[in-house]
Amino acid sequence: MRSPLNVFHLAIPVLDLDGARRFYVEGLGCTLARRYADRITLNFFGDQVVCHLCGRVDAAPQFYPRHFGVTFRAWQDWERLLNLARAHNLPFFIDPFRRFEGQPEGHHAFVLRDPSNNLLEFKHYDDPVMMY
Repeated sequence: MRSPLNVFHLAIPVLDLDGARRFYVEGLGCTLARRYADRITLNFFGDQVVCHLCGRVDAAPQFYPRHFGVTFRAWQDWERLLNLARAHNLPFFIDPFRRFEGQPEGHHAFVLRDPSNNLLEFKHYDDPVMMY
């Protein structure tokens, strides 16, 4: 089990650092930690996401198998981010939906597409035990 003092790290490809910064910092409310000529480092809801400048990204992304995101423990946090995404007109890859209704793993989710076609899923489970 990781300590809450440790940080998960994920590196993703982007075509445009300014577009990535606008999406993640201005759109989602993440914090810009560092910027270099070839990458930006973000505080992504308590973990580290590094957006690396590259010349090619997935032109037609598929939700499975590659996406990342956050599973929120508190409903209010999930709803706040959903409202923020809507207020900033962020592009939804999948509109908010309900999955596994009536089952122990029932949850709400939505999926955003960043400017480089990286897919981000945000979830909230009815039962926090089902988060893992």
